[in-house]
Amino acid sequence: MVQLKYTRHGPVVFEDAKNNHLYAVRAGWQEVGCAPYLASLRMNQAKSWEEFRKACTFSRIPGENMIWADKKGHIGWQAVGISPIRKNWSGLVPVPGDGRYEWGGYLPIELLPNKFDPVEGFVVTANNNLTPNNFPNRNAIGWRWAHPVRANRIEEVLSSGKKHTLEEFALLQSDYVSLTARVLVPMLKRLPIDEKYRILKSKLKNWDTFELSPESTNATVYVEWESLLQKAVHKLAVPEKAQKYMKTIPTKRLTDWLVTPPPFLGANPLLIRDSILIACFKQAVDNITVRLGKDENQWQYGQANNKHIKLTHALSDWVTDPTLKAKINLGPIPRGGYGETVNNSSNNLNQTHGASFKIIVDTENWDRTLGINNPGQSGDPRSEHYGDLFNLWGTGGYFPVYFTKSKIVAVSEKVLVLKP
Repeated sequence: MVQLKYTRHGPVVFEDAKNNHLYAVRAGWQEVGCAPYLASLRMNQAKSWEEFRKACTFSRIPGENMIWADKKGHIGWQAVGISPIRKNWSGLVPVPGDGRYEWGGYLPIELLPNKFDPVEGFVVTANNNLTPNNFPNRNAIGWRWAHPVRANRIEEVLSSGKKHTLEEFALLQSDYVSLTARVLVPMLKRLPIDEKYRILKSKLKNWDTFELSPESTNATVYVEWESLLQKAVHKLAVPEKAQKYMKTIPTKRLTDWLVTPPPFLGANPLLIRDSILIACFKQAVDNITVRLGKDENQWQYGQANNKHIKLTHALSDWVTDPTLKAKINLGPIPRGGYGETVNNSSNNLNQTHGASFKIIVDTENWDRTLGINNPGQSGDPRSEHYGDLFNLWGTGGYFPVYFTKSKIVAVSEKVLVLKP
């Protein structure tokens, strides 16, 4: 039997009474000064890179990437978050709670990874690993990162050598190109397949944009195929006893193992790899036929029966008036992309996470800033602005975000005065 003992400050202790072992897990967010995001008030007042980095030292929770840009053209990146110093272990698993594994304080935030005016001329962060290989305090930070494909796609666009406009950055934020598809789809070209699936295989083979756009039928087939490949390789790679704990494999592992088949695939890994590719493709087509019907012209990726978003208000179940319920619940509207496109729309058919707010700031002329918020500018269902941005957000649109008082006054619809 395992008992949990909670303490007001310090670690949670797990006691295994049967084996007489104690294990400890400590929560950093219980420390003093860990109110999320209050440090941004200091960052907003910084007038130099040095002042910005000083302000970042107050950003203790959560761990994030902070970006600096000024009107002189300087840019920088600073990782933030409290990082416990572990002198003799990595923090990957609970440790014996017998005093041998106490934290040695916290690593100063100034010592977390950072860079100023990088030679490539831009900073890209997309939850990917930016930690240098020679970082001296490796055990003080996390070990789980997002697959780098989103960051790689951003780097690909920004490295084109051209000067990008605000409108082009808006397109980049809404980018649906899958770099994983660029790796996996060509593997189908030389593989034989039953006549029933040959036309769809040919269409996918000739799909050269690898864009998961809402109107694409190739995207529908591809995403279902990739999902099945994930499950098939996971079953072979992860021991059965561990599958309930490790329920997925990173996409980076999937592509690496399919490009260079590992020994765990069997005596003839290339043959097994090819059979997996074909079997999953056939199953993907069969699954889509069941979900969307036999007419392939109705297989558009973005639709209510496939990739979409529907927003259900948290209080919807308590609303009895059908008119009001229909007003507070929005959608469905078509979506594109998935969890590993620049425009992250999650890996669920009904989008469950992603950027509801996006902004593109021109630090030289702040009144040129563009932004979008989902579903609207008001949280009050009685307001006409409750859901007025939902469709604009869904299609990758933006509106002007003004900063100067004269611009704001010129476009103001009404003024709300709050008195104590």
